[in-house]
Amino acid sequence: MNFAEWGFWQAMLETDEDRKNDKEIEKKYGLKEIAAYEYEDDESQKEAQQRASETPRTRGPVYALDQTILEIRCGMLEAKRGLVTLFSLAIITFASITTLFSIYFLARMLNQLSSQTPFDFFATIPIALYSTIAVATFGIYFKYGYHLSRLEMFTSRHLLIRFNRKTQQVYLHRPSYCGGIVTLPWKGVTSSGSSENTAIADGIGVPLLLYWSPRVTGTLHPEGAWVGKAGNNQAELRDEWEFIRRFMDEGPQGLPRPRITSHFPWPWQAFTPQFEGLTHYFRRASRTTKVGLLLICPAFLIIGLGHWLSLLLCWKPRWPKLIRQAGLPGKPIPPLTTLADRPPHIQERLRANAHLWTVRPGKRPEKKPRRRRGKSEVGQS
Repeated sequence: MNFAEWGFWQAMLETDEDRKNDKEIEKKYGLKEIAAYEYEDDESQKEAQQRASETPRTRGPVYALDQTILEIRCGMLEAKRGLVTLFSLAIITFASITTLFSIYFLARMLNQLSSQTPFDFFATIPIALYSTIAVATFGIYFKYGYHLSRLEMFTSRHLLIRFNRKTQQVYLHRPSYCGGIVTLPWKGVTSSGSSENTAIADGIGVPLLLYWSPRVTGTLHPEGAWVGKAGNNQAELRDEWEFIRRFMDEGPQGLPRPRITSHFPWPWQAFTPQFEGLTHYFRRASRTTKVGLLLICPAFLIIGLGHWLSLLLCWKPRWPKLIRQAGLPGKPIPPLTTLADRPPHIQERLRANAHLWTVRPGKRPEKKPRRRRGKSEVGQS
């Protein structure tokens, strides 16, 4: 499911009016904007160049690995896809059935007229009724629901990230509504698996995050990618990151050979992701909780079915020829993505919002300790 990536890209393009509404929500719920500083960004980049684990391994899914490239599945909520597909297919099926009913009654009326049967006005009622329902359902769906369906279906089957050792570049494969295909430099990347300072939620239930600040991207906004499976702990994410780091900095020699996954949508590729990042909870859960989890297994099967249907209704992602040939002898190195590569209206929004992502110089100012009022001061007030 591409919901997180779609939301991230929409935040990059948000209008001033939407931004104003966001600030009102932040003020209402006491949320504060966290600014980024150069010192922290530099430290995160340095930590990403250091060894993070002694047991590098990737849990995949890995789609390609050789002396030049490493390609892994991306996506923050990839394991959760399925519900949107089920709801979308239910709406499409309902609208299709009403369309068939209207066609059936229309054909029956035309057959009666051809047999010189007297015209029956009431025969037009079911035709008008079912046609109205079908047109209204399809109209509302394509206006308000189709763009949500494309977060799981009628789009690329997976988000991908490709690492190229020869060019020292990283390529992100995403639909256009999630930021599109971009080329980023390897140098300057930061990772949630490189240190405790950059860890997220102790690695439980989230994939490995790779992040490029606006200082690195050159596109006036940051870029990010959630790589691989959701983690059960921070150690798994450190191992995953160390596998990627060693591949890019030292080569595939000495790294454990991962299982290469096919792009074909086999059923088990849809059902097993439902349990990604849950081993931590299963091991520590009480007996009552484990029984409850067994009772809701049918729900996992239903979501898994929706996941599989979403994979069947998508197509295999394909890289541009320039990226496919990158690193081969005599082939050009893909240029890094710049602001000029975006359409004019996208460039306008990115320029307008550039100040929101600007990395501030120096260090983050230290928080001033809050002065606690003494009893005498309280009494005087």
